[in-house]
Amino acid sequence: MFFDFKAKFLSFFRELFIFHHKSLEFRAKVFASMIASNKKDDDIEYKILKEIAKEIYKDPYRINVLVETTKEYVDKIIEIKSLNIDSLIKDINKEIRLNPRFISKINIRHLKKFLVKDDHTDKDTYLLQTKIIEYFKNEMKYAREKRVVKGRG
Repeated sequence: MFFDFKAKFLSFFRELFIFHHKSLEFRAKVFASMIASNKKDDDIEYKILKEIAKEIYKDPYRINVLVETTKEYVDKIIEIKSLNIDSLIKDINKEIRLNPRFISKINIRHLKKFLVKDDHTDKDTYLLQTKIIEYFKNEMKYAREKRVVKGRG
């Protein structure tokens, strides 16, 4: 109970209390883009996210803050409708341009864990999710090519 409250508190005030909060927030946006693209909002995605967060972070508070922050973005898209996936991806793109090191925070293997896998799923959802993954792959490729060209110049 206290652990959940502390995670929610840290998530709300992440800019003040979390070291490298921008990196954590960037990851949350990337994960939210995949989770929100699935029209079904259930706990399976958050269980997957928590396992991924455990691979990324050792600190249990950072793990929970990543999950809570991701939930905030997903809620803004699905429940509140104050954000849409296109706007979120544009924001991610802007952050990559401002902080090129953020590209290293994207892990395609992690994103593929969110792909819908059953035959009864809306094919549009699967298509959208694969397009999001392709977008991130292209951004990673572009960043690598830019770094190589920059290094040769």
